[in-house]
Amino acid sequence: MSELQDRYIRFDWAIKRLLRQKANFDVLEGFLTVFLGEPIRIIEILESEGNQETVDDKFNRVDIKARNSKDEIIIIEVQNTRELYYLERILYGVAKAITEHISLGDSYREVKKIYSISILYFDIGKGNDYLYHGQNRFIGVHTHDELQVNVKERNAFVTRTPASIFPEYILIRVNEFNSVAVTPLEEWMRYLKEGVISQDTTAPGLSQAREKLRYYSMSKAEQHAYFEHLNAIMIQNDVLTSAKEEGLQEGIQQGIQQGIQQGIQQGKQIGIQEERIKTAASLKKLGIETSLIAQATGLSQEEIENL
Repeated sequence: MSELQDRYIRFDWAIKRLLRQKANFDVLEGFLTVFLGEPIRIIEILESEGNQETVDDKFNRVDIKARNSKDEIIIIEVQNTRELYYLERILYGVAKAITEHISLGDSYREVKKIYSISILYFDIGKGNDYLYHGQNRFIGVHTHDELQVNVKERNAFVTRTPASIFPEYILIRVNEFNSVAVTPLEEWMRYLKEGVISQDTTAPGLSQAREKLRYYSMSKAEQHAYFEHLNAIMIQNDVLTSAKEEGLQEGIQQGIQQGIQQGIQQGKQIGIQEERIKTAASLKKLGIETSLIAQATGLSQEEIENL
């Protein structure tokens, strides 16, 4: 019975339905605290076009956009299936978030710092780590020092680095995690990959998740909707896998056909060449001049002389 009680829903579903509720901010805050490496407090959840409520609306993409106590914007996105131009899309999403939160007449000082966190269940490329962090830093080409900019705030000049202004990107490659869960980061990775949360966890957010993300705590209607969500993901993965296998088989068949055709053509060319050689040899035995034999057969004089 304890195994049933300890069955937890997927994080993408939690983001879609539960973590947008203020009562559950502590789970979301714990997740962000661990992956951003600093205490995070969520002030509000912001609406965006990615916040879809139905299974067939971008079911392989679940977004949440939040504002923290520093007035920064955090975008979290779960991607279950491969997307060809994924990096370009998250760049566009960050750029759009920046423009959504500044008005035409505002000063550029109103531009918000953006954090983009992608939880990926597919192989985005080559790399040995399960967690990658991208940040804008300006480093001297010759001196190798980091540029710091003086900014006037409240009638005083303060020093800021570009990294404190430009967006940051976190890519979490869930399938690449194979470690034993010891640290809070590893415990969160285990939950993201396997849906397992240790009873004695002290990782920020996970102890709260044990209470709030139990599958059997949901109503029958919520359980049904959750199964529909899982089914949609499975169907999408099957479609992509089938398309990949069909494409592979089609490529093999095309390769076989091309090989057969090339073999036929090569065979014909070999046959023609053999006939030319036989003809040239016969003409040579009759004492015909080499130049005339070359004109008649298309062989070179050197080839004819070597017969």
